This record gives sequence, structure tokens and C-alpha cells, in this order.
Amino acid sequence: MDTLTLGQLAALAAASALVGFSKTAVSGANTISLAVFAAVLPARESTGVLLPLLIAGDVLAVLVYRRHAHWPTLLRLFPAVAAGVVAGTLFMMWADDATVRISIGAILVFMAGVTVRRRRTAQAVAEPGADEGPPTAGERLKARSYGVLGGFTTMVANAGGPVMSLYLLSAGFRKLGFLGTSAWFFLIVNTTKVPFSVGLGLIDGRSLLLDACLLVFVLPGAWIGRKCVDRIDQRLFERIVLAATVVGGLQLLLT
Repeated sequence: MDTLTLGQLAALAAASALVGFSKTAVSGANTISLAVFAAVLPARESTGVLLPLLIAGDVLAVLVYRRHAHWPTLLRLFPAVAAGVVAGTLFMMWADDATVRISIGAILVFMAGVTVRRRRTAQAVAEPGADEGPPTAGERLKARSYGVLGGFTTMVANAGGPVMSLYLLSAGFRKLGFLGTSAWFFLIVNTTKVPFSVGLGLIDGRSLLLDACLLVFVLPGAWIGRKCVDRIDQRLFERIVLAATVVGGLQLLLT
């Protein structure tokens, strides 16, 4: 912390507030926080600092939206996500900062483009619920594909949020179902990532000290997000998620 300037600390504080806001309002906005942390801190080390802040935001989001989660979707995703987390851990053993930024940025921009194309050509999909039947082969393949990508990107750079946001949007989730399912998903996944991050040396005493100072900014961000989410139109909500994904991906590619 003694090597950070006042401007850098202010940027990290704003990004921490955006973590809270993204967890309770617009999930894709979290990529901006990721880009800020990766710009201020070394890319690899930034993932270890950001992870405890994300978990704090996940806890707040679960407290608010826990009743809106769609567990069949979560259960379909988790096996593929686990495979992605293992792949991401292996990748982090040899990847340098530049490789991490370029890889994640490219994935985010590509997935946003795929989702935009699908939403323009697909018919409207009802929100998942009690009337749905068993998942089709296509739905299982899509869940596995997004799950592996989500697990890989969340392990490498805490960037699984945009990938999962794109999956939930493509599955037809509305705001509350989207936020509730996303909240439980990332609380479980981010918590399981902690031992891997400690083993890679990404979380240590210094990173936790910085987290202790930044945690206070996550809380007001989450409160603002909860107040704003009911005022955001569904179509606008989806556009913000996609736009934030593209912006975050381009920032990582161009940094």
C-alpha cells in the first residue's frame, strides 16, 4: 500500500464501490472494476486482491436476492465450471500479465458478439421456471461451453461475471432471476477459488491488508445498486450488461 499514489488508491476505491454495485444491479459492470485493478496493480496480483472483495459483494447479493435463484440452471453449470477452474489454475502457473490480459479481453469481446448475434436471430424465450421440461442436448452443450469458459475466466482474472451474464441473458432470465442465480453462483464459485489463489501466491497478508481498506467501499456500492435496480428497464438492463462486457474486454486488450 505504501507504493500506491493517492490517485491510484482513489481509483481502487471507486472500482471497489463498482464491485458492490455490479453485484446488486448490473453484473457486467464488474469488468470495469477488473480492468481498473489490473491497470493499477500487476495483473496477476490484482486477481488476489479483488477476490475477497468479490466474495463480500456476493454475500450482500445473496442476502438481497437469495429467493430468486434458479437452482436447476446452477446445477447444470457447476461440473463444467469446476473443469474450467482447474484449467484456469494450470494456465496461471505459467501465464504472464500480458497473456492474462489479452486472453481474457479476447474471450469477453468474442462472447459479447456471439450473444448479440443470437439475441437478434432467436425468438423470445420464457424465463426458466416450474413448467420447463428436461434440458435439450443443445441446452446442455451451451451450459457446458459457458460453464468451462466461466470457470476458466473467473480463475484467471475474476472475469467469469460477463461470461455467466451472457449465458443467463441468452437463457431468457429477467432481472431478479438473473441477479438471484448469479449471486448464488458466484458466492459458491468464488469461495471455492480461495484455496487455489492462496496456493498460487495471489492472496497473502499484504493483499488482505489492502482488501481491509477497500471493503468499506463495497457496501455503499451494493446499497446504491439495490436502490437503482428496480428503476432499470429490462431492455436497458441487457444493453448495459453487454456494453459493460465489451468495454471491459477492450480495456484489457488495449492496456
